[in-house]
Amino acid sequence: MSVPRVEVTPAAEALIHKMQGLHGPLLFHQSGGCCDGSAPMCFPRGDFRVGQEDVYLGDIVHTPFYMSGPQFELWRHTHLTVDVVPGRGSGFSVEAPEGVRFLIRSRLFTDDEYRALEQEGPPPKGPQH
Repeated sequence: MSVPRVEVTPAAEALIHKMQGLHGPLLFHQSGGCCDGSAPMCFPRGDFRVGQEDVYLGDIVHTPFYMSGPQFELWRHTHLTVDVVPGRGSGFSVEAPEGVRFLIRSRLFTDDEYRALEQEGPPPKGPQH
């Protein structure tokens, strides 16, 4: 992809490396549900089944990032940055025991970025890794 849909802060990159050391290959999923579902969830790659309607937004730190299809339709104009903040997130996400949680920071794509993404066509759906 010429325009990344998802990126990562240095703090989140360091935590992802730590989690990879503890859990092996990972994946992120953003469901858009309520409560913890509105935060990106990070799982060992074999512990989460990517659905055929989940949208692959790209890799961050060698980790695929997926979003549910309905959530992507709402956020298709949005660039995501995965960050990490103090606090307890979901008990299902691998960072929970660390006393921190992953968080999405977002901004709208510029007109030029969005035009470039539209020319590339929609991102792929379903498992990519």
